[in-house]
Amino acid sequence: MIPQRVSIAQRPPEINLRQALGHWESDLVWGAGRCALQVSVERKTRFTRLRILPNKTAQASYDGLAAILSPLPSSLRKSITYDNGSENMLHVEINQRFQMRSFFCQPYHAWEKGTVENTNGLVRRLLPKRTNFNRISPARIQRIEDWLNARPRKCLNFNTPAEALAACGALET
Repeated sequence: MIPQRVSIAQRPPEINLRQALGHWESDLVWGAGRCALQVSVERKTRFTRLRILPNKTAQASYDGLAAILSPLPSSLRKSITYDNGSENMLHVEINQRFQMRSFFCQPYHAWEKGTVENTNGLVRRLLPKRTNFNRISPARIQRIEDWLNARPRKCLNFNTPAEALAACGALET
């Protein structure tokens, strides 16, 4: 149902092996109410960007991703891996706007984008399942994003995602 869908099986090895910057995984976290949370994670550094969306539509997801990606340098905008939700129908427009590529997990294989799924679990520690995102302030979302990016990770030799991004010479936003 998703136009121009490219399977994750066709994703290049350097993305799978986290050898290069600029490859993202993205997902929506849903709660009570109309709003959702766009979660996007850079695969190599685990650097995370969050945005509250007014609803769970493809247009809202496009707008959220555009807000996340726009301030980033082009070196940090190469590809995004998605699930097969209808909110990702405008991936071609994102690709055209930011000169990116997109890949999609196999249906019902969310673990194929495990970086963002793990990050969703961390977000859920602070925003449990029944949280009404309509009532969450942008300041709180920013504090959660800051916490995620300042949290040391074993997979990064106990550096934080912000430190890992800085060590790669990428601009932090």
